[in-house]
Amino acid sequence: MPKNSKVTQREQSNEHVTESVADLLAHEEPLDYKSSSLNVIGATGKKVPQIEVPEDDGRPAWNSKLQYILAQVGFSVGLGNVWRFPYLCQKNGGGAYLVPYFILLLLIGIPLFFLELAVGQKIRRGSIGVWNYVCPSLGGIGMSSLMVCGFVGLYYNVIIGWSIFYFFQSFQYPLPWSECPIRRNGTLAIVEPECDKSSATTYFWYRQTLNITSTIAESGGLNIKMTLSLLVAWIIVCLAVIRGIASSGKVMYFSSLFPYVVLFCFLVRGLMLKGSVDGIAHMFTPKLEKMLEPQVWREAATQVFFALGLGFGGVIAFSSYNKIDNNCHFDAVLVSLINFLTSILATLVVFAVLGFKANIMNEKCVVENAEKILGYLNSDVLSHDLIPPHVNFSHLTTSDYAEMYGVIKAVKEGGFAQLGLEPCLLEDELNKSVQGTGLAFIAFTEAMTHFPGSPFWSVMFFFMLINLGLGSMIGTMTGITTPVLDAYKVQKELFTVCCCIVAFFCGLLFVQRSGNYFVTMFDDYSAGLPLTVVVILENLSVAWIYGTKRFMQDLEDMLGFRPCIIYFYLWKYVSPLCLIVLISATVIEMAISPPGYNAWVEELAQERFQSYPPWALAMCFALIIVAMLPLPVVFIARRLNLMSDGSNKLSVSYRKTMMKDMSNLEEQDEARFILGAKPGEAPSSAPAHKAYLTPGGTKTLDANSLSPNSCYGTSYQNAAISPTTPTTPTTPATPDSDS
Repeated sequence: MPKNSKVTQREQSNEHVTESVADLLAHEEPLDYKSSSLNVIGATGKKVPQIEVPEDDGRPAWNSKLQYILAQVGFSVGLGNVWRFPYLCQKNGGGAYLVPYFILLLLIGIPLFFLELAVGQKIRRGSIGVWNYVCPSLGGIGMSSLMVCGFVGLYYNVIIGWSIFYFFQSFQYPLPWSECPIRRNGTLAIVEPECDKSSATTYFWYRQTLNITSTIAESGGLNIKMTLSLLVAWIIVCLAVIRGIASSGKVMYFSSLFPYVVLFCFLVRGLMLKGSVDGIAHMFTPKLEKMLEPQVWREAATQVFFALGLGFGGVIAFSSYNKIDNNCHFDAVLVSLINFLTSILATLVVFAVLGFKANIMNEKCVVENAEKILGYLNSDVLSHDLIPPHVNFSHLTTSDYAEMYGVIKAVKEGGFAQLGLEPCLLEDELNKSVQGTGLAFIAFTEAMTHFPGSPFWSVMFFFMLINLGLGSMIGTMTGITTPVLDAYKVQKELFTVCCCIVAFFCGLLFVQRSGNYFVTMFDDYSAGLPLTVVVILENLSVAWIYGTKRFMQDLEDMLGFRPCIIYFYLWKYVSPLCLIVLISATVIEMAISPPGYNAWVEELAQERFQSYPPWALAMCFALIIVAMLPLPVVFIARRLNLMSDGSNKLSVSYRKTMMKDMSNLEEQDEARFILGAKPGEAPSSAPAHKAYLTPGGTKTLDANSLSPNSCYGTSYQNAAISPTTPTTPTTPATPDSDS
């Protein structure tokens, strides 16, 4: 028995032994109190020999704390930090957006992230096993998490496939998207019309990469280049997760750290570019009036929610491989802050580069409109007197053009619109909101074509995207494999390979020529609402069913200290309220926004919004229903005793750590519990009873209080404690495997 264990400490102490409910749940010793190591002194006053249970239950463990932190960082820090967060900052008030984001990170993000880390570490199982234990009736939470992970993994790996394609295309000079292709018709050479109407990078993305169709209804067949890229992406993911954390943990050393190297390199290079300061200044110029708009807070809450990977099961799966006494509170705060600071760093990089691009585009605008003015001057449409004397057309600055534009507009007020002149304002270029694939594969790639040594920076950028996506995919796949491997004795390698093969063939939906539209559909409907429902049920099952007081006591036993009192109120009141508001806002947004997608119209060379056809609309709602279907199905099945609670799928070593909870534990003196008030002194003198620490003092508990109808711990009922049980050591009762 370890010297610092609770049992040994009590043997060396003269104080009366009192046990809390949470202490009993935390122990791995046998559960009959007279024959277990929890009862240090028997009813006759003699010491009972202790039975030592090995701490190693055969579950894999992280090689080091650094490896685990990098895994959590790699999972939470993903593509959304690079192309979603900067867009939201630009759209929602620049620096002012950081205020609601940080507030909601404190109110929702860190508490719920801490909750998931704690339950995974405490119960040492994946999402299905965790929620089967906390509340078997809500065991569908884990299954819904697994379903959402499956949907997200299908399309998320397609994005990695796109990045792989661009990565290999970047080993060319000049970059293949730097210029429009030339179409030759005999001796006549013309620029590709579709490219000429849009831009070289836009044309390369929609035509050369996706070869996209004009509607979602037109499949167009498989895109061979994207199919091969998707195959490579799944092979990489399979190799990374095939041996569980033994392989994925090592991959995380590179995939989690390399993106930071690239971001810092891009930041240094970006700050050396002309106009980068304009982009950063535009980004951090706060528009405080935006903070009063409810939409800003809703989008900030959604971003916090998804940035940390809440509800996917990956956070729980990773933490389940920790030691029981790991300080998961420190981990929650550290990973959350790293995620936030990474978003800030990525935003600095993006707006430094976009500031450079905006200056390039603004100068191009000035040159094109100056040529128009020269044509009007030569054709006497405009008088030379309108041009200020200091303006030199061969070295025209943006300020000179702005002055000339203002004079012409004032004089030609009636016919100014017919001239077709543009104001060429830098602010207009900076205000162009770009997100998602448009930011990574169009705007950023276009900016890099103007970099000296552009192929090098392009290779670095897309290699960074591959690593960011790989870190998130490892967490997503772990959220799928860990619960299944915990519940069923299947070969890890074989199951992982089968998952990847099935996922690849299902992913062929996204590498059709119309595949990009399905990526948008899955991104909009398969994760948003289902994940929010999953997380609020996680919160409620721990805070209101399992009990916040009991959970706080579990944390104190596990961590060695009681978490800050604020977590009690956040888990029990604040976070559920915020999540309910978020769900309501999401449903309202889905109801008032017409379901549709942005289709690329080849003739116009631009995107146009189109509504989903009926079959696609049915598919959208099917994604939501299928993802949430396990929740009511499992609830009804277990209420009607049609389904086992899953305890028969748990390992023997796991079941030894479980004990039947006290369903009739009274909710007394909540404030005294939170504030750590001392319990009463005198336990019951009845030999048939055991003294337990409760919020209001000591209460006696006998076998009759172990109600089989308790929501949590239903299948961990132990042999009844009889008043006549002899004090001699006995073999501990084995927990029933069936409910």
